[in-house]
Amino acid sequence: MKRLTLTTLLAVALLSGCSSTEEVVPDIPPAELYASAHKALQNGSWTTAIERLETLDSRYPFGAYSEQVQLDLIYAYYKNDDLALGEATIDRFNRLNPAHEKSDWVLYMRGLTSMAQDRSFMHDLFNIDRFDRDPEPARKAFRDFKRLLERYPNSRYANDAKARMVFLKNRLADYELAVADFYLRREAWVAAVNRSQLIQREYADTQAARKSIAIMESAYKELGLAAPLEHTQKLKTLNPI
Repeated sequence: MKRLTLTTLLAVALLSGCSSTEEVVPDIPPAELYASAHKALQNGSWTTAIERLETLDSRYPFGAYSEQVQLDLIYAYYKNDDLALGEATIDRFNRLNPAHEKSDWVLYMRGLTSMAQDRSFMHDLFNIDRFDRDPEPARKAFRDFKRLLERYPNSRYANDAKARMVFLKNRLADYELAVADFYLRREAWVAAVNRSQLIQREYADTQAARKSIAIMESAYKELGLAAPLEHTQKLKTLNPI
């Protein structure tokens, strides 16, 4: 009987939560509703802004505010850490507005959204730096910022994109270094060499590239390859950590 009561209460609570949005968002003209959403954005009230913008988007999908509503939602989703929704809204906006005057900003926000997906709440909470975690969001962010620079070299967001690409390049290089070190510790000497060479080829101007030389040196010693070992030792002398 107690289990049934708890289940019923939970169901009621969920239903109340699902129906609360329409009660919270007033039935007012679109201009007033957008003004309310804009005020919430300015105040940093992301959840309130999202509620009003989503309502405006659903009630007036082809209205005078439709483009700006989507742009505001992209920003609000990012600030509220609703990253999947932000990415979906970016895709939708690009489909509907392929040559919009703010396309550079949308591409910049895609990069920021991908970059934010590279971290996790637990990493932030405990200040943990895990270079061995899946780097795919970082790769996506790097591609987004690179595309921004290629398409809009004079964009106001270009300089920040360049700075973020430097950070992301180091992030990706550190991941590859962690993989190379993993192979070394597992005595997979050839794999350790191959991964180190990849780092030096793709991320030559990073600290990880210099550190990978030591991994190659150890691997060549284990493989008994004198000529590559001698070359690597010279390379190590020329590239001190």
